[in-house]
Amino acid sequence: MKLDLDQFPPPAHDHGDCIRSALDAAQLRCERHGARLTDLRRRVLELVWTSHEPVGAYALLDTLKSEGHAAAPPTVYRALDFLIDQGLVHRLERLNAFVGCPRPESSHSAHFLICTDCGRALEMLDNPALDAALQNAADASGFTVSRRTIEVEGLCPDCRRKNEETSAAG
Repeated sequence: MKLDLDQFPPPAHDHGDCIRSALDAAQLRCERHGARLTDLRRRVLELVWTSHEPVGAYALLDTLKSEGHAAAPPTVYRALDFLIDQGLVHRLERLNAFVGCPRPESSHSAHFLICTDCGRALEMLDNPALDAALQNAADASGFTVSRRTIEVEGLCPDCRRKNEETSAAG
């Protein structure tokens, strides 16, 4: 099943395709950039892509330890830093968690919709108008932007529909 990258994936879809696509894209990107996708980095990326919910570094560490890896927090953070530097993973600041990037082949601003009910996150396509407005505001203030992440919280379509159905029934 091919996912529409601009929509929240169905809650019960098979993440296998997402994981395979992410790992293939990571391998290709690393080869093109002369970067080394070690087994640990690959496994961390795979764990990040296990669902579309942001995952914390310590949850990743717990999983790695349960699999017999001799991992420590700095090891996981170094792997995540590498994945971020390669454009394979994004850090959600407010949640202090990580999500896989569905578009690692191109440099882009990170804009996220985060569902407060189910926890899924959707990386939105670049929005040139939004990017321009932010850049204009920064320029007017004499501010130099080095990185931009926008995180919007609310309800995904599935959770909104469930809430509406519950309200209508009650």
